[in-house]
Amino acid sequence: MSERSFDGSPPSTSELVSQAAAQISTLVRDELTLAKLELTEKGKRAGVGGGLFGGAAALGLYGLGLLLTLAVVLLDLVLPLWLAVLIVMVVVFAAAGVAALLGKQKLKAAAPPVPSDAVASTQRDVQTVKNALREGRSS
Repeated sequence: MSERSFDGSPPSTSELVSQAAAQISTLVRDELTLAKLELTEKGKRAGVGGGLFGGAAALGLYGLGLLLTLAVVLLDLVLPLWLAVLIVMVVVFAAAGVAALLGKQKLKAAAPPVPSDAVASTQRDVQTVKNALREGRSS
């Protein structure tokens, strides 16, 4: 701390504390701004991705319906219609059950969204302040 007052003397403790408080306040504000920007950007990407995924899912459902109809028609060639529909229905419900169980496992494992860059930056800032305080005490 080589800063000097107007009269050439080193800054007083109260001036140093005031400067530190102002710098910490600015740092916290900047970190919050960074976190807000990061979450906004991630939210925009998630929104676009979700919309595209929703459209793909709708088209996929139409295709799946046609595929299931084809399966029933093909089975109807060798089995009674009611049995063909029953077989296809059981297969569809079994697949739905497996998908539901896998989805439940994935949701449990998912972590809440966190602004990881802002958290890492804040942790580095805290460590820097701690190191500076330790160095200040030892000198």
